[in-house]
Amino acid sequence: MSGIVWLALDGVGHPQDAPVGSVWDQPLDTLRPLVDAGLCLDATLGVPGLPQSGTGQACWLTGRDAVRVMGEHFGPHPGPTLQRLLQAEALPVRLAQAGARVALGNEYVPAYFQALESGAGRRNRMGCFPFAFRAAGLPLNPPGVPLLGATLGLGYARPWAAVGEEGAALDALARHGAALARTATAFDLLALDLWFSDLLGHAGAPDVPGDALAAGRSYLRRVDALLSGLLGAGARVVVSSDHGNLEDLRTKGHTHARVPFAGAGVDVGQPGDVVEAGRVLAGWFGLPTPLPDA
Repeated sequence: MSGIVWLALDGVGHPQDAPVGSVWDQPLDTLRPLVDAGLCLDATLGVPGLPQSGTGQACWLTGRDAVRVMGEHFGPHPGPTLQRLLQAEALPVRLAQAGARVALGNEYVPAYFQALESGAGRRNRMGCFPFAFRAAGLPLNPPGVPLLGATLGLGYARPWAAVGEEGAALDALARHGAALARTATAFDLLALDLWFSDLLGHAGAPDVPGDALAAGRSYLRRVDALLSGLLGAGARVVVSSDHGNLEDLRTKGHTHARVPFAGAGVDVGQPGDVVEAGRVLAGWFGLPTPLPDA
C-alpha cells in the first residue's frame, strides 16, 4: 500500500474518554466522524503511571512494547534505550531499508537545528518522529514536500491566537491538506508529527483556563480543516495519538484516556492497544510483523 498520510496527534485522548465541555465538544465535520468510526486504544499497557510521548510514540513506530522495554512510561524524548529501539525497528527505518519512499512533512525552523547543534553530545532533545526519520537516513525539511508547522498557525505561547484570524487559517490548512494529498502520491508514507496538542494540554488546570480551552478547540478545528483538504483530494489517511492530555484540561498532566486510531482508505483492523496498532501500520506496507513481546 502507498500514498498514506499519517496524522500523528500528540496527547489527544479519545472523545469517549473526554469530560463534558472538552475540546471535542464542537462541530468537527470531518475529524469527528472519522474518529468515531475508528477505534479506542489502550495506551497504558497495564503499567502504573501516566503514559508518555517517548514510549507511546515508540510503540506506534516500532510495534514493540516500548514501555516494557523501558520498564516504565518514559518521555517526552527518547533516551539511549528507546533510541536503540528506534534505530533498529522504527517504521521509517524499516521502510527505507526496503526501498520505500518515506518522508516527515513537518517544518523545522533554523532555531530548531541550532538547538540540536548546541546540544550535541548532551541529552537528546528530538522527539521520536524526527529521531526515527533521521535514523533512517532521511532529512528533516525534505525537499519537494509542502512542509507544515506543527502549531498549525497558532502562536507557540499565550495568547496562542488572535481573534478573527481563524477563518483564513482554516482555508489555508484545507489547501495545504490538498497539496499534501497530491504530494503523497509520490510516497509510500508521509507522516506529520502534530505535537502541539500536547503542549496545549499542559496548560490545563483544575479550574479549566478559558484561553487553553479556546486554543485547544481551535487546534482541533485546524486538524479538521487539514484532514478535510486531504480527504477531499483523495488521500489515504490515518489518525492516531500516543496518550491522553488535551481532551481533559482539568489537569495539566497526561491522562489514562484511551486514544484514537482511525483511517480513510486503510483497514485499521482490530488492535486493542498502541503496540498492536503499530503492528497494523507495518502490515500495510508488507513488512514482517514483529513477534509479540515476551
